[in-house]
Amino acid sequence: MIKENIRIDYNNLMADIIGYNYGINSSDIDDMANQAKCANQAIQSNRGKGWLGWTELPYNQDEIVENILKTAEDIRKQFKTFVVLGIGGSALGPIAVQQALNHLHYNELCDEKRNGPKFYVEDNIDPERMAALLDIIDVKSTCFNVISKSGKTAETMSQYMIITDALKKAVGDKWAEHIVATTDEHNGNLIKMAKENNFRLFYIPASVGGRFSELCPVGLLPAAVCGIDIRAMLEGARAMDARCKSDVIWQNPALLQAVIQYIVTEYMGININVMMPYADSLRYIADWHCQLLAESIGKNITRKGKAVNVGQTPVKSLGVTDQHSQLQLYNEGPYDKLITLIKVENFRTLCEIPHGCEEYPSVSFLGGKSLNELIEAERQGTAYALSKRGRLNQTIIMPEVNAYTIGQLLYYFQMTIAYLGELYDIDAFNQPGVEESKIASYAVLGNEEEQYKRKSDEMKAAVNQKDDYII
Repeated sequence: MIKENIRIDYNNLMADIIGYNYGINSSDIDDMANQAKCANQAIQSNRGKGWLGWTELPYNQDEIVENILKTAEDIRKQFKTFVVLGIGGSALGPIAVQQALNHLHYNELCDEKRNGPKFYVEDNIDPERMAALLDIIDVKSTCFNVISKSGKTAETMSQYMIITDALKKAVGDKWAEHIVATTDEHNGNLIKMAKENNFRLFYIPASVGGRFSELCPVGLLPAAVCGIDIRAMLEGARAMDARCKSDVIWQNPALLQAVIQYIVTEYMGININVMMPYADSLRYIADWHCQLLAESIGKNITRKGKAVNVGQTPVKSLGVTDQHSQLQLYNEGPYDKLITLIKVENFRTLCEIPHGCEEYPSVSFLGGKSLNELIEAERQGTAYALSKRGRLNQTIIMPEVNAYTIGQLLYYFQMTIAYLGELYDIDAFNQPGVEESKIASYAVLGNEEEQYKRKSDEMKAAVNQKDDYII
């Protein structure tokens, strides 16, 4: 395993590289030194407090990790399939880490080649999806990890009810042995269910929100079950945290990134944030990043109650696949995007292209090269084409995709968001816009609790829909 720092190449954002009509002046970054210092000091002085519990996860989980590893070993011995029931951060994080660190066709490997049981994450409530899952797994040999801090997440708990019913029919009184609960230690419905039924149990720290939870049992248990080195992930997070202690913008990679995002959004009208990894292993890191950015920074008021309506729109993309679907827009559409490419220096395999097709020079030139060289050439070509047109782009450089560098990457993104929240003076850790939708959904379903009854009355009193507008 390569244990080197990830690096961020900002060249194609800077005015002296891509042109003063398009790029950022280094002096504009320097001018934010005081704001950046205050942002860093606010985060550092409140580590572990409020909703900043995730900042201490790389340091305070030795005993928890031991328990996770023991439980993961037991699960691998007892079960052929492991299913996560969760949504949001409870699902996106485990999906992203599994895709990044295990075989890209993990479930299709024979038992001898897999690091653990087959792995599925049910992060939606499409009825056909649940039926499809039950068609391909044997609940008798499946362990289900139900993840909900409150134990009242409608999507997760409806899945829980379906699965427990299926388990009771299949294995009778032993159904609870198939459940691992990950929830709040003291509050909510799931902790009560877990204790009543003697589920195996892990806790989500009270000060860790869902989208910041991948480095706690929410993400560490699924990773460990599938043979991923969770200690190395936490070690990587510690390495990035050490780099993020400095008040000096140019010495703190996450602080610099936050300042750049603030400048391009507030002063340059760049309101779309594209994440474009050049590795299939990292494609779901882009999905995870979408939630992290959108829920954290998309806010309508500051902490003081001032109306702001801030936040970039995150877009997930994949190199080179989306060069053939989105790149035309990025190169010739509006100047409204900050594009982040992710480069992998050392892939975990080498795939050589054999010589052949000599009668077709436009094809034969590929012979003797490798897919490793080709994907990097295409990344460089994309970066050049964007820069030539004054399109802001930067590159995150991964020495290798492994548990150590993934731990760094996740922590880097989380610190960037924390700093950005400070620069905007917003609460980066709540999601009131999501709560409104949840309450309205429960009202539609007829929940009899008072807040949902009030919402139902509000919805009924709203402007009626017109059939004329449905064709």
